[in-house]
Amino acid sequence: MKTDYTIEDIKKWLRENLNDERYEHSLGTADCAKELAEKFGLDAEKAYFTGLIHDCAKCLPKDEMYKILSKISLEEGELDNPKTHHAPAGAYVAKAEFGVEDEEILSAIRWHTIGKLNMTLFEKIIFLADKIESRTRPKEYREPIAALIDEENGLDKALLLCYENTIKSLVDRKLTICTATVDIYNELLRKTLSH
Repeated sequence: MKTDYTIEDIKKWLRENLNDERYEHSLGTADCAKELAEKFGLDAEKAYFTGLIHDCAKCLPKDEMYKILSKISLEEGELDNPKTHHAPAGAYVAKAEFGVEDEEILSAIRWHTIGKLNMTLFEKIIFLADKIESRTRPKEYREPIAALIDEENGLDKALLLCYENTIKSLVDRKLTICTATVDIYNELLRKTLSH
């Protein structure tokens, strides 16, 4: 996890580049990612760091965001939902701004919104920490997801509930659903049903 920035430097950068709620959310995600990493035997410091910077591109001006997105490859339909643009852009910023070279960190940031098929344990932890951190996520949303984590195959069950919530929300709002989202939902459903 090589970067010339200390955690305090990063917090200062985030404070200057994110709005208050997004900054709080980043701190919450970092804490939650660290907890989950400890629970599942992964590098807790690396998880904290990733959780802290996962939304580093969230508040970029639109033109800057699109400039970054034009430089990277995106999934089919990924440009349809502006709410997810900050994830691929965030991986780019993490590398360009903070000098992050660790592919696992970059991938976890890249996929923390729409996810991907066959996510690694580390990617799942960052994805879930983003959804269930307690500083800004409403209790009624996060608690049912968090409650599944300790069950057998709990991470996949928690992920499946996240995808169910997302798909329902997109359908209710008559928004397009990225094909990757449907594929991931189906994969998680098969995995959890087979256990």
